[in-house]
Order: sequence, then C-alpha cells, then structure tokens
Amino acid sequence: MRADGGVGKWRGALVGALLLLAGVALPVEAQARSAAPGERACEVRDPRLTELSGMVATDDGFVMINDGADDEARRRIFFLDRDCAVVRAVPYPTRPLDTEDLAVGADGTVWVADVGDNDRSRETIAVWKLAPGADRPVLHRMRYPDGPHDAEAMLVTGDGRPVVVTKFSANLYAPTAALRPGVTVPLAKVGQVKLPASTTSNPYGLLGRSAVTGAATAPDGRRVVLRTYADAFEFDVADGDVIAALTGGTPRATPLPDEPQGESVSYSPDGRSLLTVSETADQPAGTRPTVLRYPLTAAAPSGSPARTPEPIGPTPIARSADGTDGDITVVSRAAMAAGALGVLLIAVALVARARRRTTSGK
Repeated sequence: MRADGGVGKWRGALVGALLLLAGVALPVEAQARSAAPGERACEVRDPRLTELSGMVATDDGFVMINDGADDEARRRIFFLDRDCAVVRAVPYPTRPLDTEDLAVGADGTVWVADVGDNDRSRETIAVWKLAPGADRPVLHRMRYPDGPHDAEAMLVTGDGRPVVVTKFSANLYAPTAALRPGVTVPLAKVGQVKLPASTTSNPYGLLGRSAVTGAATAPDGRRVVLRTYADAFEFDVADGDVIAALTGGTPRATPLPDEPQGESVSYSPDGRSLLTVSETADQPAGTRPTVLRYPLTAAAPSGSPARTPEPIGPTPIARSADGTDGDITVVSRAAMAAGALGVLLIAVALVARARRRTTSGK
C-alpha cells in the first residue's frame, strides 16, 4: 500500500471494507487470539527503505522494494546482505506507478509486481523483470478482463507465469499469453481464495484480517503463502499447480500479531521459516523496519483427514420451532452490525489519518 498515496490510499481501504460487508460478512470475535511475536532477524537501517512492500530472502541476504515513493532515490530494487545492509540498488528505467510485491524465479530473475491501484483507476498493471546481472529491469504490461482492481500480492509459478492476488476479494488473475515487452497481455480470472476466519490482533482489526498484502513461494516450490495484516496462510502445492492449491487447498495459519503495517512475506532460504517486514513511514520517528522470523509448524501428515477451514461468511441465523427468528438470531444480527460498524470506523479513522499526512497527489 503506497504510504504516499494520501486520502486515495485509504479511500481504497474504505471501498474494500464496503466490499467485504456487501459480499463476505466477517465474524465478530470477543477477543483476539494470543500469539507469539516474530523473532528479530535484522534491522534495516538504510533511510531509503521505510515504505517496504515486498521482500524475498536469498542465500546472500534479501531483495526488497518500497511501494510508490516521491523520493526518486527510493524507487529502486534493493539488494541487502544478511545483516540487512544495502549492497546494491537498481533503478527503474521509467517511474513505476505502485510496486507492491516481489518474487525471485528459479533462474534468479527478480519479478516486481507493479500492481497497486488504491483508487482503482489504472488501465493496465505491470511486472518488471530484472534478469541476473542486468542493470535495468524490463517492463511488461497486463490488463484485467473486468476493470481495475487493487492488488498487493503476486506469485510466480514454476513455469514463469505471474499470478496476481487482489487485495480485498482475493481473486486470482493470470496472463493469457506469454509476457512480452511493449505488448499489453490480457489477464484472465483463474479463481478465488477463501481464507479462514482469524482473531489475530493487528492495527486494522477486522479489515486487516482479510486484506491480502503479500505472497511468497517456498524454495522447493511445494508450498505457497498468502499474508494479511494479521496472519500468513500456507498452502501445499501438488504437481506445481499453484491455482489448484489456492482455490482448493486447506491452509495452515501462522499468526503475525501486531506488526505495524505488514505487507511483505518470504520463506527463509531453507524453507523452515517465514520472514516478514513492515512499512515504518507512519511509525514514530526513529522506528526502523525489522525483519521478523516465524518458525513454521509441521505440515499435516499425508493421508490425514482434511479439515475444511471456517470460511469468512455470514453468521448462520437460528430459528425457533415456529419458524420465527430465535434469540440466537438477535445476537447474530447484533454481532454482524457491530462488526460492520467496526470495519467502517477503522476505514474512516484511516482516511482521517491520511488527511493529516503530506501526499504526492499522484
């Protein structure tokens, strides 16, 4: 999410909240789940890296990007060592619009997802591909089949196909043909992810538990993960079919409690942990982005019964024997109303917060 997008950024959050309320009413929890915070891995001290929206861990360290930034020096693909010190910064040949996520292919190619669209106004989205050893990334444009969407997450399949995950609806889009520079390739909707319900504490409450803000693929390609502001949801991938895993798999949840503005996720090079980092542009002065490590729980044994996750959906309505609404209906309706009000209040508060900040107007 662009930290310099001002009111437009949080207008997108408000629209997303309304979409959630219209189509997938969130359950209301009495209290947030207790979860352990991540282990500190390293601290990013470079002042150019405060709006971090994408990260990949490599054998040598990390690759990171900011989202849209006014300062030209921040519009780079940054390579860091294992101590989070910048060792290389690759500029874009032209200004990107809103870079949000990263992936690194098996051949070492860096993929940058230029897919953010808080106001849902972009005619095209794009990916930038930086080949190993190259000094500039190459732009490839794509177009949704059904109008603009805001997105902050992207996966790249083993055969080099990007999969964009929209932020508030978790719809999946993939190109219908091979990407080529100078050609706008149509996208097709290839599925939708149904994330489990969550109670994990985070700065954005109900909205933060359902907004998809990042994605990553395990080093062996056998797992993928989607993150929200609150949790990471890991899916097993069979036979390289990422779409089938996301649309039909049962995810394992790893809580990411109370990260300041968590929009990045990566597997560690050995695949045993998840690594995250937050934006800090809106945090108290002196706060630096910190890479956090979350050890992964073991996968379910092969052949064990699959447990279908509780979908994010409307609270069932109980009825009495005569067919009228029972007492549980009243409670459910009250809970849903409270949840709706809570989501809207969060979005309104975020808009007010954005108005207090200096914006680029872009």
